[in-house]
Amino acid sequence: MSPVVQRENKQLLHMVFGGELSELEDVEFRDLGALDIVGVYPNYDEAYAAWKSAAQRTVDNALMRYFIVHIHRLLDPADVAPQASS
Repeated sequence: MSPVVQRENKQLLHMVFGGELSELEDVEFRDLGALDIVGVYPNYDEAYAAWKSAAQRTVDNALMRYFIVHIHRLLDPADVAPQASS
């Protein structure tokens, strides 16, 4: 078996999506058919920029929320970065 080769600029997929929540205290969407799939991005920085833009466009709606999903962690659970100890 050949060793795993780490690329310098490894693609770490992230998805940005959002929608209107049923209530402020929970993460349950009012209408799943109306979810806004903003896009899939090759790294966290690009996903964050897209998230920020989408969130700022909907700032007047208190029930609207956008999220960043770390798709690379779902595809390769061993790829999770170590947590800093406190």
